[in-house]
Formats: sequence, C-alpha cells, structure tokens
Amino acid sequence: MHRLSLIALAALCATPLSAQQAADAIAPEAVGAGDSFAGLSDGARAALDAKAAGKPVTAQDWMIAAANPLAVQAGADVLAAGGTAADAMVATQAVLGLVEPQSSGLGGGAFLVWYDAASGEVTTLDGRETAPLAVTPKAFLKDDGTPLQFFDAVVGGLSVGTPGTPKLLEDAHRRWGRANWASLFDDAIRLADNGFAVSDRMAGAIAEDAERLSRFPATAAYFLPDGQPLAGGATLTNSDYADTLRRIAAEGTDAFYTGPIAQDIVTTVRTAAGNPGYLALDDLALYRVKERDPVCVTYRTAEVCGMGPPSSGALTVGQILGTLDTFDLAALGPDNPESWRLIGDASRLAFADRGRYMADSDFVPMPTAGLTAAPYLAERAGLLKGDDALPEVAPGQPDWDHAMLWGDDMAIEFPSTSHISIVDGYGNALSMTTTIENGFGSRLFVRGFLLNNELTDFSFATHDDAGYPIANRIEPGKRPRSSMAPTIVMRDGKPAMVVGSPGGSQIIGYVAQAIIAHLDWGMDAQQAVAMGHVLNRFGTMDIEAGTPMADLEAPLTDLGFEVKVGDLNSGLQAIVIDADTLTGGADPRREGIALGR
Repeated sequence: MHRLSLIALAALCATPLSAQQAADAIAPEAVGAGDSFAGLSDGARAALDAKAAGKPVTAQDWMIAAANPLAVQAGADVLAAGGTAADAMVATQAVLGLVEPQSSGLGGGAFLVWYDAASGEVTTLDGRETAPLAVTPKAFLKDDGTPLQFFDAVVGGLSVGTPGTPKLLEDAHRRWGRANWASLFDDAIRLADNGFAVSDRMAGAIAEDAERLSRFPATAAYFLPDGQPLAGGATLTNSDYADTLRRIAAEGTDAFYTGPIAQDIVTTVRTAAGNPGYLALDDLALYRVKERDPVCVTYRTAEVCGMGPPSSGALTVGQILGTLDTFDLAALGPDNPESWRLIGDASRLAFADRGRYMADSDFVPMPTAGLTAAPYLAERAGLLKGDDALPEVAPGQPDWDHAMLWGDDMAIEFPSTSHISIVDGYGNALSMTTTIENGFGSRLFVRGFLLNNELTDFSFATHDDAGYPIANRIEPGKRPRSSMAPTIVMRDGKPAMVVGSPGGSQIIGYVAQAIIAHLDWGMDAQQAVAMGHVLNRFGTMDIEAGTPMADLEAPLTDLGFEVKVGDLNSGLQAIVIDADTLTGGADPRREGIALGR
C-alpha cells in the first residue's frame, strides 16, 4: 500500500486532496504511543492535515465524513470493500460509541435520511428514544408543581428513554446493507479490546463533567480511574463494550432489547441512586424504528430534504430557507449585515413556530404541510421587508385541518450529539445525526456504554402560563421533540449535498447556514463547514468569537438585535456532489475528517 511522505503531505495541504491521496492507504500505519489517533491510514492523516489547512477532500467513487478519524477509518474500510452507505454507517457508529461516548452510542437515538440510487427515493427513519410507558405527565415537576432544575432531572434514571440507535442500525442494514452484519463491528471490537488513545476532546469533556460522572460507581470507574479524569493520550480499553457488540453482531439487536443486557439497562435506570427512572423491560421489547415521510422545501433550484416530526430540524431549516428564498443573498454576500438581518429574523420566525407547534405528530396534531406551504412562507417573508430587526416575533397561523391552541415551549437542548455523512460507490447517500442528548447523557454507564437523558428534551411544564397545553409535553410512549437536522439537498432528482451537525437547538442554524454558504455564496464543502457562525433562535443574535463574523457585532447591534459573542461549537460534516466529483468537509471545531476514494 502506498505510503505518503512528509513532503507529499505538505504538498497535499496546498490543494484539495485527490481520491488516491486521501483514501488509497486504508491499512493503518505504526504510530507512537502518545498519538491520539493511533492506527490511522496515511490517507486519513493527510485528510487531517487538509482540514487543518482549510482544504476540502475530493473523490470520485465514495466519501464519508464523521466526527472522529478512527470512526471514519472504520467506515472507509467498509466502503473500500464494496459496502453500502448503510453498512459503513453501522461500522462508524459502533466506533463512535467507543471513542466519542459523550456524544452518541448504543444507549441513545438517531434520525437517518437515505437517498436510494436505484429507486431515486428519499426515505427517513426515526430511531428516536421513547418515553417509558409508566411515565407520568408530572415526571419533571416538583411536588409544588414547578419544574425541576435541568441537571436535577438529567443525572440519573429519570431522564432515560428507550434507546433507538441499535434498532436503527439493524433496520438500515436490513433495508440497504450488502456486507455481513457481524463483520461491521470488527473494528469497534478490536479497538475496545486492544485499547485506543483517549482524544483531547474526550479528555476535556470528562474533566469538565467530572463531578457528575463521579456520582455513579460504574461511570466513575471508567471515566475517572483512581478518582482522576482520563488524560488525553491515555490508552483506554472497554471489554464490556466489546462483549456487548459481540452479542449484537452474533444475535442481532434482540440481544440488546431482551435478555441480560436489557435487564441490566432496566436495573441501572430503576436503581439509580437519588434519581431512579421508569424504564421497564416491556419498553425495550416493544421499541420499533418508524419510517416517516421526509420533509422537503424548495430553496433556489434545490429541494432540501430532511427528517420530519418528532424532529423539528427539517421543518425549521425548511422554514428559514423558504422564507429567505425571494431574497438575493448571493448578491448581498456573507460579509453584509443585511444578509444576517434576514437570516436572523427568518430564524426567529421559524423558532416561534417551532415552539408553538412542533412535537411528536403521533401524539399531537401538527400543521406539518401548512408550516412549509409556499403561501405561508411568502407571508412570513413579507415581515422581513423592513430595514431593521423585527421588534418582536410571534408564531404564525399556518393552514391545518385541526383547530387547537398550544402553549409555547422553551425546552432546553444542550449542544452534544454527532453526525455522519456518507455517499457510497453505488450512488446512495446517507445523512444521520446521532445522540445521547446532553454530554455523557444521564451519566449512567452499563455494559460499556452510556444511557441517554433524552426525556429532558420534553417540556418539563405541561401547560404554559395561560393554561394552554404544550405540544412537546411528556406522555407515555411519546418521542421528544428534537432539533437534529440530517439533510440531503436534492437537485434534478439527485443528491447535491449531504450535511448535518450536532449542537442542540443550534443545529438548525448551523445546517441552514452551511446550505446557504454553499448554494448562495459558492463555498466548497470545507469552507461551508468552517466559516464563522451567526445564528438566532429566541431573539439573541449569537456570533462566534474569534472568527471574522465577530466584526458584525456593532452593525447588527445598530440594526436592533441583542448580540452575544461567544463560542459556537458546531460539528458539521458535509459532502457536495457535483457531476462525477465528491467534495468533503469536516468541521475544524471537532476532531472529524472527510475521507474518500
């Protein structure tokens, strides 16, 4: 296998990486013990260097972008061997759950958007966690009826919903996979048995959350050996995770949702010291992945398609873009405060609708079609005709066939999660956002993985101050509203861009901005995911510190916005498909890479 010299690597950083350069070397190379990503191919290391230089990776046959190089390497191995995007996703997620456990894993959930090259259809799969059947509407209320503090609800069993990720992996593989199921876990099992180097990002997250991680013995023993947070570069093994994966590889996900693993999950949740939860064996045995209708909105010459309810991602991204469709952002450009006035207020309008209407449509009626109808978006666009920031925004009145008054929801979503974008050699495309919600989820560790705290994505309150019920209130069997926005941008019936990000409710702004950056401002995949962020959710214009966007603070303040400059930690992974070329970009704010051939 070809080995890239240091001189060649330096040369590669000056130009986009070619397929041969970025992915020909699949075999791992020998590295030092202190290397955070021991075992990477030369191609993967070249991709890391390219990202550092702000350059995209190019390919012709296939491409994958995800949040950790070891996980990308596992997916690339599958694609190089003739696997599909669904096969590669399984291998990638299995490794992510090991090397980035704070963000996603077997104990969480995911949403997947799939473009099928054979049929030309877009399919979305809902692997979101569900509320246990024994949960009550007052689960997150104190005895006096006031909501619990966020972390009082998060840490422990109360916040744990029925995991959906294992079922989603299996469902996607059954539909679209070609590789042997068991083989897809080989890399994750090897890394768990032999050890991997703790990345600086993982070590930093552990140190920051050490107090909460210390509350449960099994969690503390893994993340805080000898009472100290794991350090970057330390070698970590996880034999329990390897055993869990072996069981799933041999028996399918029945090994997870029934039997000893399921019993251990339930026992861990129900006996969590100080904050036990509701999860039961029946909740696990009854869990099902749901196929949903994709939500697609026209923007410029493209169709932007993503995940519908219970995700608010595609609807809110679609509303932002649909509201902006008549404005010439290309002519204004990315440095013009007027561009961000329009984007910011379009986002505020969309978030107002999100807070009022969006939830699990299996439980509450939702005006899904009305929220993205062209006449309604044109009406909302009319509100942006002025010169200054809107003094206030309110939910609109989209057409729908069910009259109901909902209260406004302000559920908290914290910026954790992970994203995978893949285009395979058969022309299929996959966009999947995967999560355990808050960093380290519920902090409950069982069988080598963390359990989610996804139930805290529900509104803690059941009614607003006026007495109207909140659509996203908790109910037995319901799936909490999400902001995850895995997206496939279609043009002429074929994928043109595959994109998504972690980041809690900020995901929506990150994804919308990346699409605008590419379609309106002509940025390549790496430029689109790397540019400084400006976003608005609930009225404040958030600007990313340390980027050229910070220069917009004064102009946007003058336009009437409340402005806050600070960290905005996205994790965008994007692939652009143009004729016979794939161009990939990975967010420089995180560890991931794009890799292709």
